[in-house]
Amino acid sequence: MASNTEPIVQQLQQDFQALLGYVTGPEAQTQSAYSVELTLFRRVLALGAALLQLFFVSRAAVRPEAPRLTPDGPELPYHDQRPVSYYSVFGKLSFERHYFYAAGAGGCCPLDAELSLPAGCYSDLLREWLDYDGTDGAYRETASTALRILGLKLSIQALETMMQADAGDVTAFYDQLAEPPVPPAVGSILVVQADGKGVPMVQPRGESPPLRLGKGQKRGKKKEAVVTSVYTVAPYGRTPQEVLSALLREVRASEPEPARRPQPVNKELHATLDGKELAISRLQERAARREGPELQDRVALSDGAEALQQQLQHHFPHYSLVLDIIHASEYLWDSANALLGEKHPQRTAWVRSRLGQLLQGDTEAVIADLAELANEPRRSAVQIETLHKTIGYYRRNLPYMRYDHYLARGWPIGTGVIEGACGHLVKDRMEQGGMRWTKDGAQAVLDLRGVRLSGDWDAYWQFHRNQQHARLYGTASSAPVTVELQVLQLAA
Repeated sequence: MASNTEPIVQQLQQDFQALLGYVTGPEAQTQSAYSVELTLFRRVLALGAALLQLFFVSRAAVRPEAPRLTPDGPELPYHDQRPVSYYSVFGKLSFERHYFYAAGAGGCCPLDAELSLPAGCYSDLLREWLDYDGTDGAYRETASTALRILGLKLSIQALETMMQADAGDVTAFYDQLAEPPVPPAVGSILVVQADGKGVPMVQPRGESPPLRLGKGQKRGKKKEAVVTSVYTVAPYGRTPQEVLSALLREVRASEPEPARRPQPVNKELHATLDGKELAISRLQERAARREGPELQDRVALSDGAEALQQQLQHHFPHYSLVLDIIHASEYLWDSANALLGEKHPQRTAWVRSRLGQLLQGDTEAVIADLAELANEPRRSAVQIETLHKTIGYYRRNLPYMRYDHYLARGWPIGTGVIEGACGHLVKDRMEQGGMRWTKDGAQAVLDLRGVRLSGDWDAYWQFHRNQQHARLYGTASSAPVTVELQVLQLAA
């Protein structure tokens, strides 16, 4: 080992012995578990920083052979040593590495490629941890957590910049991702869904917010994030009566326990601020990679938004478009409220009768019934408007309301997956108190949050590190694991 590492090694040995002495010595005998645990954590962080420093110094002590910037180019002569800062989970470190340079050709530090150092000072492991936390909560909370737990002081701007840079490979990651085959027993139905959710945006430059909001006016504007989902699922046979009881939350003791609902397999979630066309086009590409002989049916679920339905029909012409039963039932509840009032004792019975007809595939009978009710002389203008709104919605969506057929095939008829994704992926993160977003900042969070919620976090970060290495050093990564993990493995 090089002589310049000997003082670090000696100090490490002393620090480790001091830790052993602290745990077994008289000082710890009078302390609580909390105080000892906290003291150990802080001292282990310091020990980790010293170990990582030793790792870097040991690697930098070896002078590499003269590199070539291109395979056929001349060797670069040795120039000097250059310092580099490395902001790790243990704290900020710095070390010098050998630098090779030639006038007119440029220069490089070969050790940077060997260690797969990132372009900035923040380590890949630290960035991954911060991004993981930042996909779930406000940046200020991430900064507060990093300071409290790791003792690292980070700015909000640094966290935002990291997130945007680290989300840059999400599209490429999913484009190259091979879909594993799904056995027919657990996923013979390929399902796509799409919906929209508003994201509050920052005030456009030069535009002043109103001093006082008018009726129905909101402070700040929103941009629609189009959320898409693709997954496979096994058939789930149900009768119209079973679905009706579930929708109305009617549980009868005499009824048998319902079969366990199959769970979506390989569910993939995405959200984009770049519009419906791009969102559904990408959804089409990802769904196409799941095609296989095991698939028996293909279903596209929609809440009835006409613009999204048109995009789904255009990009998925061979899929069966299904109107979400929850949205269909909400129109019945609106009509019942207009006709009877929200507290009328017969309101639920009125809805049950007509919802049962919808589930049995007799939507035309419901439309005729509503039209007859709207034509009664005693109807108020509000009642007539509400009934006609429901009638228009059902007429437009009539081809997508064959619920008797869908249930017999075991298809899903609810957009619960995408509705939940709009709330969980978009609203829960993007609409926290007082938040306003730039388009690029919001898209980065949505991209990485989608990766996390799809269960692809670790796979994405391995891909991202490899891509980053190739961009910086022009070769495939020679460091499949992070520097910190190498140190932990050596110490194990």
